[in-house]
Amino acid sequence: MKLVSVIVLAFFLSGCGWVYQVGSGSSSEYDFSEAQAEVIPFEFTNQNGETYGTEQLEGKYWLANMIFTYCPTVCPTMTPNMQRLQATMQEEGVEMSFISFTVDPERDTAEQLLSYGTNVGADLNSWQFLTGYTQDEIAAFAKDSFKSVVQETDGDDIVHSTRFFLVDPNGQVIRRYDGLQTNQDSIVEDLLETVQ
Repeated sequence: MKLVSVIVLAFFLSGCGWVYQVGSGSSSEYDFSEAQAEVIPFEFTNQNGETYGTEQLEGKYWLANMIFTYCPTVCPTMTPNMQRLQATMQEEGVEMSFISFTVDPERDTAEQLLSYGTNVGADLNSWQFLTGYTQDEIAAFAKDSFKSVVQETDGDDIVHSTRFFLVDPNGQVIRRYDGLQTNQDSIVEDLLETVQ
């Protein structure tokens, strides 16, 4: 019983750092199509205070993740990793979009997300930082669309996935990458094979 209590406590204390099945990353490990995950239609607010959603992403490949600007642990690694993927795809001439959903919508206003995106060097023409929903709504959206958890903790941290999710032009979530993986060669290779 004591061991179970320790494990549960460790889970809750890990907060944002809770990592889902981190792997070395082969193409077959990236395949998420068997989960039959489909992004539910959405209409949120981007960093410019404009409405943005599935309508703007229709017919495009896009890479999504969950972050928040006050994240004390994994987001400072995930966001630069996403930025490097965006820059690499642009260098390769691959047209795709990048979406970051905040899991802290109360503090992450459009203005806060604009400042954050600018500071991390995101190209905001193809990378949208989204807010404009409640905590309960983003938790339900993450569960329904990406089969992932968003959960508040007692502290300043928020449990969320550290994965990057590739969505195809039909809204199907087909790939799942480790957002903490610093060597992105295999991710880039898989993206180039899948998106081009």
